Amino acid sequence: MNASPALRWLTVALLAASGVLAIVTPFVSAVGVTIGLGAVAIVAGIGQLLRAVRDDHGGARWFQGLGGVLYLMGGLSLFLDPVVGTLGLTLLIGLLLLFQGVVELAAAAARPLPARGLVLVDGLVTAVLGGLLVAEWPSDSLWVVGTFFGVTLLITATRLALAEG
Repeated sequence: MNASPALRWLTVALLAASGVLAIVTPFVSAVGVTIGLGAVAIVAGIGQLLRAVRDDHGGARWFQGLGGVLYLMGGLSLFLDPVVGTLGLTLLIGLLLLFQGVVELAAAAARPLPARGLVLVDGLVTAVLGGLLVAEWPSDSLWVVGTFFGVTLLITATRLALAEG
């Protein structure tokens, strides 16, 4: 069942406005994203701990409990000190982009792929972007997470606007 066109366009407008706001105020949006991730990790930690209590398997219970405690600790640290959490998220994003870029380059070099040239360009751009984030860390932490979040919202709004139905 498709949503009404009015609801779809309202969603597009809200996503686009949120994306622009996130890009204009990247630090504020980065802190908001960090707090949100912290809250999700806290809920996941509580879920893991509850699952560990109910589990009948003794060995698995301890690993689930440890996972729950780690989720809780990580979530609480993000939630209670989102500025430091944003620093960590920026470094993580940089390292992930660097790693992803190297993997894309290796995949393109290892065997012929469809659109091999695009895969090479994607890998190179991704690796360079990740390398720049890591090299400029922590100074780029003030804008990276919020700007990336805003761009993602704008892309989602554009995709929804161009979708049929």
